[in-house]
Amino acid sequence: MHPILIRNNVKILGEGSQVIVFAHGFGCAQSSWKFITDAFLNDYKVILFDYVGSGDSDLSQYDQRKYATLEGYACDVIDIIEALDLNNIIFVGHSVSSMIGMIAALQMPEAFKKLVFIGPSPRYLNDRDYIGGFNAEDIETIFEHIADDYVAWSKQLAPVVMNTPLKPELADFLQECFEATDPSVALAFAMATFKADYRDKLKNLGVPSLTLQSSNDMMAPLSAGEFIHKNTPENFLVVMKATGHFPHISEPEETIREIKDFIEDIRLKSGSDHLYAS
Repeated sequence: MHPILIRNNVKILGEGSQVIVFAHGFGCAQSSWKFITDAFLNDYKVILFDYVGSGDSDLSQYDQRKYATLEGYACDVIDIIEALDLNNIIFVGHSVSSMIGMIAALQMPEAFKKLVFIGPSPRYLNDRDYIGGFNAEDIETIFEHIADDYVAWSKQLAPVVMNTPLKPELADFLQECFEATDPSVALAFAMATFKADYRDKLKNLGVPSLTLQSSNDMMAPLSAGEFIHKNTPENFLVVMKATGHFPHISEPEETIREIKDFIEDIRLKSGSDHLYAS
């Protein structure tokens, strides 16, 4: 087996020829996609992986300098694409992986067919007229809490960002995902995420993309999704009925439907470039 596939714990599933790569967000691993992947296995080839430092990746390959920025995580994506000789892929990124996927697509556009951003944000920090959802003090507090007691912070965060009070088991699942990540890795990933600003890169993206925006998402407010839509060529925006930051966990059926509508061109054929879920 190729060493990159071992390093990133790459799994290849499904019976189709069209490749879909699912990229997890902060504090998670490929297991976070388990609620939706079965719906794609009959018609697609599904690629799952863990970023170095997450899940069952090879932690010995973790380089703090490399992964101090999102470009380091984009290198993981490109390494996997090259190791498997992939092209014309659908890339589905959750949260920070939306921008990681964009970085990879800017570096290697010929490998990408479409991008799906779930709960994306090009910048989490508020900046003059731009509302990213957090001020500088908020972000510094997050870093302090992760450094002081990552498990306690995770326990507090999981139900808030999941935002499914009638399904507490989903918050429990998310908390378990968070706690499986090494605290030092989690802090470095958080710092790379919250310090990033990719607003100026959006205009350079030449790959069609979909922004899936959850309702009432404290991590990625509607303003962030609208900014991406307005500043990215060929970007489609859908505001989902799902609440919280993890619609692929909380509302898998809606998430599956929206992804398939986009990658099967149903949305493009409608003639509208700015659609909201009813």
